[in-house]
Amino acid sequence: MIAVSALAKHFGPQTLFEDVSLQLIPGNRYGLVGANGSGKSTLLKILAGLEPASDGIVAIPKRLTLGYLEQDHFQYEETPILEVAMMGDEETWRAMGDKERLLERADQHFDAERYAELEEVVLARDGYALEARAAEVLEGLGIPAEIHRQPLSTLSGGFKLRVLLAKVLAAKPDALLLDEPTNHLDIVSIRWLEKFLQGYEGIAVVVSHDHRFLDNVCNQIVDVDYETALLYPGNYTAFEEAKHAERERREAEQGRLEKRIADHQAFVDRFRAKATKARQAQSKVKLIEKMAGDLEPLPMSSRRYPTFRFQQRRPTGKDVLVLEGVSKAYGDNQVLKDVSLTVRRGDRLAIIGPNGIGKSTLLKIAVGEVKADAGEVEWGYETYPGYFAQDHKEIFKGSRQSVEAWLWQVAPAEPIGFVRAHLGSVLFSGDDVKKAVGSLSGGEGARLVFSRLAVERPNVMVLDEPTNHLDLEAIEALVEALRAYDGTLILVSHDRWFVSELADRIVEIEPYGIEDFRGTYDEYIAALGDDHLDADQVLLKVKRERKEKRGRERSPEEERERQKRVKELERRRDELTAAVDRAEARVGAINETFCDPTYFERTPQKEVRKLESEQQELKGKVETLMGEWETIEGELEGLVAG
Repeated sequence: MIAVSALAKHFGPQTLFEDVSLQLIPGNRYGLVGANGSGKSTLLKILAGLEPASDGIVAIPKRLTLGYLEQDHFQYEETPILEVAMMGDEETWRAMGDKERLLERADQHFDAERYAELEEVVLARDGYALEARAAEVLEGLGIPAEIHRQPLSTLSGGFKLRVLLAKVLAAKPDALLLDEPTNHLDIVSIRWLEKFLQGYEGIAVVVSHDHRFLDNVCNQIVDVDYETALLYPGNYTAFEEAKHAERERREAEQGRLEKRIADHQAFVDRFRAKATKARQAQSKVKLIEKMAGDLEPLPMSSRRYPTFRFQQRRPTGKDVLVLEGVSKAYGDNQVLKDVSLTVRRGDRLAIIGPNGIGKSTLLKIAVGEVKADAGEVEWGYETYPGYFAQDHKEIFKGSRQSVEAWLWQVAPAEPIGFVRAHLGSVLFSGDDVKKAVGSLSGGEGARLVFSRLAVERPNVMVLDEPTNHLDLEAIEALVEALRAYDGTLILVSHDRWFVSELADRIVEIEPYGIEDFRGTYDEYIAALGDDHLDADQVLLKVKRERKEKRGRERSPEEERERQKRVKELERRRDELTAAVDRAEARVGAINETFCDPTYFERTPQKEVRKLESEQQELKGKVETLMGEWETIEGELEGLVAG
């Protein structure tokens, strides 16, 4: 358990939070939520021991291991991807490295006692499974096995951050502290991470702006607001309902108290001058003073909701956008191949698919940011597209132009009041409008781009990952505005809640074409029977196909052949099981030998190395046998089910 008592954090005169007391218990998954700048990430860093608190105590048991998601991948650039992921278990990784170094120097001097100590550490921490565990996590996060031995520098920035996430998860710490773990993940990897965390037995604390992720993963919400942090049971949806109900209750309670004070004051004002009522009036004055002392103003929430308003300047023709035979490759990497798509007026189309499949490239080709290698792009009659780029910060990079000037250039004929009204609606007020656009945060930049789109009034909105830098409040406000938008919507997003709230047409890009479905995201999932989110769903699909085969009748000859094959496979499976048991028993015996410190003192180095070699060969043999065993089990399952 992690116990937090009377915790506070101040930056000069600014209070982020104070009087925070929490108990974080194993088996619970905590969503840490709050407005941008409220102190979520700071609280996470204090829990991780990376930042001091201004006051209060964080009590963490000495033996409890913490896993904190770091963002600095530069120190690992030349390290193989798999090794970076294994480094998360620092004690095991260090022990394995020290063992190797002892063996390398064995010809000069061999410290048998130290070697036995290291071997004991590796065995106690299941170190010989660390490589397999790290590889499994990397694959779950969308990094294929064939590149695990390549240096980290070969990956893009987003995939490097996935490796850092794998580094934390593969270590199996007692507590996971994850700040925006879904950033740079696609829908498939997010779903894998959800399942991983749902099965995690330690303490998980997660900062995220992904509504559905918080709903699917968290069973407790820590809300950083009103300059403190409070714990709510349930997922994010339950938290929102509870917090709203609590605020309404307190406002109603305050309203009733104010009304009682007003009623008493009216009595005093009316009867104070009358001698027969003077004493009663004086009593009322004292009561009013007491009640006024109980009347404390409700604290202001740090949550701020921007107001987005989008209207089309005029309707488009029936056909908004036609893509015909579009292909695009970057070197040997073919991202789009012969894609054809027609967007109609009023469509609210979401393009989905794994990272790297070409979703953003397709949008860039559509708006003319990238040239296709082949194919045609044709915009319809009277179309005025407005584009939100995933890398929208690039348009501000290095610019000293003020926020106000940047927006005003879009509508130079309008008065300054028009510009400031638009900026105020997206939370730029006071000195904020004088900020240089090059210094804006990701969330501020996104809000400014949406303000420009509101001024431009496009009749087609083309949005590439619009929620990436927005907090939950801004995402909810954006959904509300896009629901009310009367034009055509084309979007790419990994945020399933965002997609499910807006889309009425789903286009999934696949390696050899597209799947075009007219319906909502949830209807698309229901229609397919799986949502392309995880490997388990693929297995379910295979089982369904097997069930369909059961209805076909076999000839007597086919049935005899099936039964014969089943017996052969069962016999071979039993042989493999026995062989695995023998090999694992021998590995166990060798491990016990290595744990005896006197063994290395009385045994020649040649014998030690021979036993080491046998141990490694046996482990490889077990993996090979298990691979064959799994293949046979799969075939048996098919024959029995079919």
